[in-house]
Amino acid sequence: LKGSDLPNEYVVLSAHFDSWDGASGATDNGTGTITMMEAIRLLQAAYPAPRRTILVGHWSSEEQGLNGSRAFATDHPEVIQGLQASFNQDNGTGRVENLSPAGLVEAGAWFGRWIAALPSDLSDPITLRLPGSPAGGGSDNASFICSGAPGFSLGSASWDYFSYTWHTNRDTFDKVVIDNVKHNATL
Repeated sequence: LKGSDLPNEYVVLSAHFDSWDGASGATDNGTGTITMMEAIRLLQAAYPAPRRTILVGHWSSEEQGLNGSRAFATDHPEVIQGLQASFNQDNGTGRVENLSPAGLVEAGAWFGRWIAALPSDLSDPITLRLPGSPAGGGSDNASFICSGAPGFSLGSASWDYFSYTWHTNRDTFDKVVIDNVKHNATL
């Protein structure tokens, strides 16, 4: 979605495809991918001329070393240089409930203003962790952080993700909670 005023400044919404085992990869990470596809659809309808360019990235090979997002960061230095924020969703079908500025101290004020502007049904469940811990290498937001750009993870309610569906043959479409995916896309 091309920016109208600042087309060389970017916001990236991202998730990844990487079904790990003999399952469909619904919660790792079909739900994150659907969330970002729906988010850009909503933005196109409600905000067709954003100030900054908004990109959606669907990365591959996250489990093998963040290969898709790292390759994008390497191949697109113009995006990294102009990146204002990247938001990555990767951990199941739960509602986003944790936001962290990833240790980027100045980002806390921006997060606070964003959360304050949200309707309470979107903001009330969210814990804002300020300034937060530096991002680790567990998901694609780290590819942006490691490139010197702001990368943030949207942390979701677990829904037994790590103990039940994550990297198992139980990661199937019947585990998706579509109301949570809709909530996350709206957020």
